[in-house]
Amino acid sequence: MKQEVQTTQAGQPRSARPFLSDKAVIAICMLVTVMEGYNLIVFGSVVPLLLTDPSLHIDEQATGLVGGIVYAGALIGVLSGTALADRYGRHRIMALAAAVFALGSALAALAPTPEFLGVARLITGIGVGGAVTTAMTLARNHAPKQRGSLVITITMAGVPLGGTLAALFGIFLMPLLGWRSMFWLGAGLTLIILAVLMSCRISEPAEVRDTVLSPGQKFAALFRGRGWVLVLFVALAAVTNMVTWLGLNVWLAESMKTLGFSLTEALIFAFTLTGAAVIGSWFTATAADKVGPAIIGVICAVLTLAGLLGILLGPVSMGFALVCVALMGIGGHSTQNLINATASSAVAPHSRGTILGLTNSMAFIGSFLGPVLGGTAFASGGPAGIFTLYAATAVLCLLLCAGLYASRRSAHRAPEAETTPAPALQ
Repeated sequence: MKQEVQTTQAGQPRSARPFLSDKAVIAICMLVTVMEGYNLIVFGSVVPLLLTDPSLHIDEQATGLVGGIVYAGALIGVLSGTALADRYGRHRIMALAAAVFALGSALAALAPTPEFLGVARLITGIGVGGAVTTAMTLARNHAPKQRGSLVITITMAGVPLGGTLAALFGIFLMPLLGWRSMFWLGAGLTLIILAVLMSCRISEPAEVRDTVLSPGQKFAALFRGRGWVLVLFVALAAVTNMVTWLGLNVWLAESMKTLGFSLTEALIFAFTLTGAAVIGSWFTATAADKVGPAIIGVICAVLTLAGLLGILLGPVSMGFALVCVALMGIGGHSTQNLINATASSAVAPHSRGTILGLTNSMAFIGSFLGPVLGGTAFASGGPAGIFTLYAATAVLCLLLCAGLYASRRSAHRAPEAETTPAPALQ
């Protein structure tokens, strides 16, 4: 593991705030992603109460649009955050982005109309998008060798962990305090973590800082040679996986409730989806660091599809449905982690932020489409329409992950990008 930085850079004034060690950087990045996950996924937990709130007057299709617009905001955030991070520093942009999604959560708690709620969720998305790539890149840049997949998983485990907290808090808070309390809680917890982040400094490794390439040159380098093939598979796999994964996060609770389960049971399904994602990702990441993230990504895509087909074709019982939902959680979350791990391992260190910015941009396009398409599918076909839609996108994701594995395997004879100075994909 790299040595902890103890000195300031030349020309910068000394500060009483300490530099964080590698492990502390990874930990603080995970805390940020926990709140990203909470503020993203909390909407799925409150959907059953939103639809019955007489003061809001929101229907299923409008709910799907509001649920998806946060990811449109995230796309704006990830594009602007990636560009600004190279100029002002990733830790500063991560802190600013956290403040923005805390503001969005507070505004959502105050929303008097669906339109106001949509604007609040758009602001939340901008903050989340700005934070996700900076947090992931910072953590990956402080990872020990041969532990890239594990560190990305540790960091991004914060997203489903935040969703798990949202479902867990919702079981106890919403029956007593209503859906608005969930957004107030998200804003308050984010501000606490922001205060911790602002009290410390983060310095990136010299191998990341020492580059004369502009952001545009880094982006163009990704497509040199046969690099465009890998970029294509990474981008399309990210889109299709996130249509399924984030669509399920928004519509699972309402779908299970419509199938005849109680509100508490529906929230237990939401808890299981994100809880299984957190627990399962540790095993998939460990396997990925041993045999490669691309092949484990294919296996995880199979798990997602198996869970969806089980819900569609299997018996409607609590136990069987919980197993299927757990498979969806493990597969959906881990597949995205491993797409990111495959991409970041294929470029030079100073280009990781660029490739992760690209994959996250595509992921947020899928994240926007997932809830919106799900709202249309639910309005026309109910739970069967939802699960059929996401099974179809899971099939596409599986095929693309297989293509990603094949393209990475064919290029694996070349030296690993992490050991070469070239920023182009290998």
